[in-house]
Amino acid sequence: MFEDLFYQRLERLRAAKGVSARDMSLSIGQSAGYINALENRNGFPSMQVFFYICEYLGVTPSEFFDSESDYPTEYKEMFDDVKALDHEQLQNVKAIIKGLKK
Repeated sequence: MFEDLFYQRLERLRAAKGVSARDMSLSIGQSAGYINALENRNGFPSMQVFFYICEYLGVTPSEFFDSESDYPTEYKEMFDDVKALDHEQLQNVKAIIKGLKK
């Protein structure tokens, strides 16, 4: 169950970032086929490599396993921007979001 979540999230977050498995593998200091092997359910990364994966994807380990959030880096950026808004601006953004959900 949790194993499937790891593999699915890795593939989904990498695809959302728009990078190939090969490029990601090389960027985190692994062999060219490393991420592809993981996505094909061939083992798990060491804890250190998992942290490199998270850093590369721009997510925390907690965000990596948050299966309800397909775009954690975008959410994080948006929330950081929202924190700088005054009350009236925040209410406007809230109304826009509610309108988009219809």
